[in-house]
Amino acid sequence: MNRRDTLKALGFLAAGSGIIANSCNNKKIDTAKLKLADKLPGVQDFEHARNIQITEQTFFSKHEFATITLLVDFIIPKDDISGSASEAGVPDFIEFMVKDLPEGQIPMRGGLKWLDVRSQKKYNNVFIECKQEEQFALLDEIAYPSKANPEVQQGVAFFTLLRNLTASGFFTSQMGVKDIGYVGNIPGVWNGVPQDVLKEHGFDLEGVI
Repeated sequence: MNRRDTLKALGFLAAGSGIIANSCNNKKIDTAKLKLADKLPGVQDFEHARNIQITEQTFFSKHEFATITLLVDFIIPKDDISGSASEAGVPDFIEFMVKDLPEGQIPMRGGLKWLDVRSQKKYNNVFIECKQEEQFALLDEIAYPSKANPEVQQGVAFFTLLRNLTASGFFTSQMGVKDIGYVGNIPGVWNGVPQDVLKEHGFDLEGVI
């Protein structure tokens, strides 16, 4: 089960809007396509069909997707414990999210455009073509809402949204779950009170059968 399926199963992606309702009324479900992919327990055919349809669509342009990939790796870079956000598939997660919840499309696309316009004004280049120190300088303007100037509030809103999506995508991925050390419900083995603890409390039972 990948993180998108997990989020669906948990209801995280369930939009309480007309999108689901309209899909429910759509009787033209491609049953052949349903058989080609695994369906989660409890997911209805219309929901499964919609998930497949969403994954087959493309929203972001190549340039936008490349910019998102760069940005998410600035937010969660590779370290000694885990890979980067892009290595965890976060850009694909964000692509899925804005297709699943279309109200996020304008803020995301508008924010990406704002970032390019801002970088062109300051450095005569779109964001991904700027030098890294220039990119960091631009992000410093919008990464700290309490310190940001009023003129960059659109950028602040965009980066806040992107940062939230990045964290959600990363920490619901297999890589992110391992990063925080979550192992889920696993059977434990009880071997009794450790010997050093028994000694500390005056119960030295070492060698006692």
